Amino acid sequence: MSRQAEHLWVVDRARGPIAVLIRDGDERIATVPTETLPAGSREGAVLRVPEAEGRPDWGAAVLDEEARQARLREAEDVLRRLRRRDPGGDVELQVP
Repeated sequence: MSRQAEHLWVVDRARGPIAVLIRDGDERIATVPTETLPAGSREGAVLRVPEAEGRPDWGAAVLDEEARQARLREAEDVLRRLRRRDPGGDVELQVP
């Protein structure tokens, strides 16, 4: 039995009846009716979406809270590292 392909998608934005999602890896963009997504899907949500005949099966998508939390931790780590490198003070632009 072959394993069904699935991808992680992130809800980039949701406005009324439409959500824009970005797929992990290749950053493919999909515009999807919000009613086809799992309850609780909102901006920043991570969805695990199986494919049916090479296309995302939005009706079978599930929220992946663990993946969302891991992404938040990673972003916080990046911000911490950037703050440590920031010398503080005003920025001075050099004109050549």
